[in-house]
Amino acid sequence: MNHKSTLYDLIIIGGGPAGVAGGVYAARKRLKTLFITKDFQGQSAVSEGIENWIGNIKISGTELAKNLENHLKSYTGEILTVKEGELCESVTKTTEGFKVKTNEAEYDTKTILVCTGSYRQKLTVPGADIFEHKGLTYCATCDGPLFADQDVVVVGGGNAAFESASQLLAYCKSVTLVNRSAVFRADPITVERVLANPKMRAIMDAVPAEVKGSKFVNTFVYTDKKTGKNVEIPTTGIFVEIGLLPNTSFIKDITKLDKWNHIIVDPRNQRAQLVPPPETTPDARRGESGAGDVVGATATATQRLHNNADGGVSGGGIWAAGDCTDGLFHQNNIAAGDAVKAIEDIYNFLHTK
Repeated sequence: MNHKSTLYDLIIIGGGPAGVAGGVYAARKRLKTLFITKDFQGQSAVSEGIENWIGNIKISGTELAKNLENHLKSYTGEILTVKEGELCESVTKTTEGFKVKTNEAEYDTKTILVCTGSYRQKLTVPGADIFEHKGLTYCATCDGPLFADQDVVVVGGGNAAFESASQLLAYCKSVTLVNRSAVFRADPITVERVLANPKMRAIMDAVPAEVKGSKFVNTFVYTDKKTGKNVEIPTTGIFVEIGLLPNTSFIKDITKLDKWNHIIVDPRNQRAQLVPPPETTPDARRGESGAGDVVGATATATQRLHNNADGGVSGGGIWAAGDCTDGLFHQNNIAAGDAVKAIEDIYNFLHTK
């Protein structure tokens, strides 16, 4: 299905804190916006208690997700349209801006804000794939209660790993956290609180080596970096929290990505760097410095491109915010703020020419 009759000012892709913040601000600025998301279940939706979302002393991930959804949908109408349950498959340039293709339809827009977040990185040691859902899991909130009164292992050293350990301590016999380095990446206050529990222990400089079992997991194996020897931990449950990877595969052909596939953005305004077009049109003009507007024969004002020293182009109509970007820090509050920053710039981009 092709929605050629509608040219949106903006399409926002992603239903987490960044996307919703962008959607609310876009609606308030009266930008004709299409909001596309699979759902409103961001990474924090599995957290039992979030204590750093500004304005709430403590809120569950589920409640936060519902609040975000309700806030956004309060603006739906002539200006804002929400397409829930759709997955973005590709983005291509058009003479008027961009075409966004989902699993359900195609939509035309002048600008795009990408807020697609990230997904959990899988453990790739021998046995991990065999025992996934057979004792090895990636969600303590979902599967933790199944391991009541059992000895379990958490793999990772960031906030997510410690949050999972905290949840598991409520019903597991013991929790062993295995961290591959000598330093935890989690907030010190969280580390101190979780490690104070007598049922909790942490092993440092431990590199995951193998997952063993028969029908189900019964052993986690790690390599001690100091001795080089493998050590076995008897366990019936392994909870993996080793990081996140950005959801950017659908945009890789049009925006520049870093080596981890994050979208490269200008931190001042969240503008993405676009992949340079394969050929420059005959009317392309450049200044003496090699930088300047590249104006194609069929390009519109919303497609003005500016050459960067690293070979990318910015100012071409795509912005990004949240975990899918190359920003140094990824937090809910930062994601929301970056999206607001992007909307301010998008508004100026569309109305100040």
